[in-house]
Amino acid sequence: MKLELRYLPTSLTLFRIAIIPLLVVAYYLPWGHITSVILFAVACITDWFDGYLARSLNLSTSFGAFLDPVADKLLVVAALILVIKRFDYLVVPGMIIIGREVLISALREWLAKINDKTRIAVSYTAKVKTTVQMFAIVFLLASPPDSYLWLRVIGYILLYMAMALTLWTMLMYIKMSWNQFRKSM
Repeated sequence: MKLELRYLPTSLTLFRIAIIPLLVVAYYLPWGHITSVILFAVACITDWFDGYLARSLNLSTSFGAFLDPVADKLLVVAALILVIKRFDYLVVPGMIIIGREVLISALREWLAKINDKTRIAVSYTAKVKTTVQMFAIVFLLASPPDSYLWLRVIGYILLYMAMALTLWTMLMYIKMSWNQFRKSM
């Protein structure tokens, strides 16, 4: 069966979703921190690559545009839950990041439901936030709880930076939708 080029970006997104259960299982293996980092990094690379292919080769589809952010959110939420389980002092930034993802997804769905033409496009700041949180997760997954303190410290700092960017982008998106909030109250 030949994979047509036009399906490649969406196939990479589906591959990213398929990695998630493997990431979770790998995390609990004796050497899981290395395997989970590799799986997470591969997923992050496919995230960049599918977007690049879709834009540069004009292979964007409405299904791909829907599925890509869902795959990103599933991946990040699953990895954050694993990291929070290992490092309980990261509960606050982890829950803020997860809460923002749920809130913005609900906001987009609500705007679509009321047939609002306001499009909450991904901002440059949100892309930076995603990059920072993915690097934070890589460092935190790579850090066993009993060694490599420097990995944990870098991951910790990056996750708090991602949390700050998360709050900033959430406020930006709410501001973009504020007129609709006022009309609906």
